[in-house]
Amino acid sequence: MSQEFLPQEIIRRKRDGEMLPPAAIQAFVAGLTDGTVGDAQVGAFAMAVHFQGMTREECVALTAAMTASGEQLTWPDLDGPVLDKHSTGGIGDKVSLMLAPIVAACGGYVPMISGRGLGHTGGTLDKLESIPGYDVAPSPDGFRSVVREAGCAIIGQTGELAPADDRFYSIRDVTATVDPIALITASILSKKLAAGLGALVMDVKFGSGAFSRDPAEARELAASLVDVACGAGLPTGALITDMNQVLGRTAGNAVEVRETIDFLTGTDREARLDAVVAALAAELLVMGDLAPQDEALLRVEEALTSGAAAERFQRMVTALGGPADLLERPDEHLPRARVVEPVFPEEPGFVCAIDGRRLGMLLVELGAGRRNPEDTIDPTIGVTAVAGLGERLDAGMPLCLIHARDEAQAKHAGEALRACFVLGPDPVTPGPVVLERMGASE
Repeated sequence: MSQEFLPQEIIRRKRDGEMLPPAAIQAFVAGLTDGTVGDAQVGAFAMAVHFQGMTREECVALTAAMTASGEQLTWPDLDGPVLDKHSTGGIGDKVSLMLAPIVAACGGYVPMISGRGLGHTGGTLDKLESIPGYDVAPSPDGFRSVVREAGCAIIGQTGELAPADDRFYSIRDVTATVDPIALITASILSKKLAAGLGALVMDVKFGSGAFSRDPAEARELAASLVDVACGAGLPTGALITDMNQVLGRTAGNAVEVRETIDFLTGTDREARLDAVVAALAAELLVMGDLAPQDEALLRVEEALTSGAAAERFQRMVTALGGPADLLERPDEHLPRARVVEPVFPEEPGFVCAIDGRRLGMLLVELGAGRRNPEDTIDPTIGVTAVAGLGERLDAGMPLCLIHARDEAQAKHAGEALRACFVLGPDPVTPGPVVLERMGASE
């Protein structure tokens, strides 16, 4: 190894604000993957990036190197575009469970590799694991088979895809270096590029229930994701969406799967959730040449009302080991809480603010998420019938229903839940749920 590619020299150059050439970044990622770069060096590099940042060219090189660190999927036998969506996360965000089968019903293929809960946000895998028998870790051949047969498969990340990111993230997590936008961008996109996608749409959220607290921060992250993805050869668009309240009417694991089933079967489609799902799905249909811009939303609606999207969801669940009659008999299969109690406000009024992060952390505390990686999740814990911003709650109208293990937990949760909502005497008008779109040229 030449002197310029020694880990300590690469760290020094980034620490001093120099721009690293692609070859130096590739050398560092190679050492990250094979273990020749030590944990302390990885942490020092991440801290240098935290303070000095990365140019777009450096971020593209880092993303490409981490993508190439492991297996890269190809889909030569599929007769349609390979598409995917990724969300930056938020309270009650169950969009993936609906979007994947909708896009599949419209002719796309969605090999969606998802994660578990992070902080106050629930994880797609945790939700799916509330379905009895659902296998979130099939073999690579099994994964390909489900995508081919059902048109979509939502599973967890395997060790073969972007292994450099696995190690890099675990070290960033314990060295206070998770937040640099360049490193977030490379982490997300390396896994998506390794999945062999033809196009990607990002759902970048802002608000009290998201990681980005305001639209400006969300725009900065979205711009980085779009520019770097396109620079790495993956056509990508992004929607900036509002997460100042629960998305839909539920938050938890089994309760979100139940809301997904109601949505797909037409029993209940909450307006804000419907708007986000439709906008993201339509974006993918256009990017995948499955529909022109002026017909994309109509195609999404047709996939839902015809039952085609629901059928794809059921086909995916069955192929991955879940019950073949989940859509017909969800209450017989999904685990349910022993106690379901209404939580009433202290006085009537209009819902004028919701602390989504506080609500999410309360659910984690109750058992719907993990405090530590080894914790076991209780899939029955959650909230349903959650009131939205601007709603008038008169006497006898609840803020939500708490799903708890027992009466004592329900009582404790009720007291904490009231603190997550602010009610006032005057009506408020929530902003649009989809704030704006960002594309490669914007």
